[in-house]
Amino acid sequence: MYSYINATSMTINITENRYLREVQKDFNDLFPFLKIEFFKRMHGVEKPSPAQRMFSHNLTVGDARTIKTEGELPIDPSLTVSELEQSLWNRFGLSVQVFRKSGNLWLETTMTDKWTLGQQNDHGREISSPVEKAPQPADDYELKRDED
Repeated sequence: MYSYINATSMTINITENRYLREVQKDFNDLFPFLKIEFFKRMHGVEKPSPAQRMFSHNLTVGDARTIKTEGELPIDPSLTVSELEQSLWNRFGLSVQVFRKSGNLWLETTMTDKWTLGQQNDHGREISSPVEKAPQPADDYELKRDED
C-alpha cells in the first residue's frame, strides 16, 4: 500500500506481513521503467548482486529483513539509487538493488547508482520505447537516383 505525497513522490509502508512483491509493485507504480529486487546481503556502491542471493517475491518483509523496524519510506524522484538502497538497508535491514528496463531486459543500475530515480526512470523510458523513423518525402532525389 502506498500514498502519494504529491504527483511525483510517495511513501511505501514497510511492515512485517507485507509481501516483497507488494513493495515492488508500489515502487514500480511510481517508476514504471525501474524495479527493485531484494537480496540476502547488502552490496557495495556500483557493485552487482549475484542472482542466487535474490529473495523470492513470495516472501514477506519479515522474512527478508535484518532489522525489526516498521514504518513508512518516503520515495522521491530526486533520491539517488544509492540513497534509496542505503535508506532501505539502514532503516529496515532490507538489501535491495534497483534495476532499469532496457528494451526487453532488466539491467542492474550498478554503474549509475549516483543517478536519481527520476533520471533512471526517464532513461529507461527512452531506451525501451520504439524508435519511430521519420517519413521520407516522396520526391526525395536520393530515393529516385538509382531508378535511371
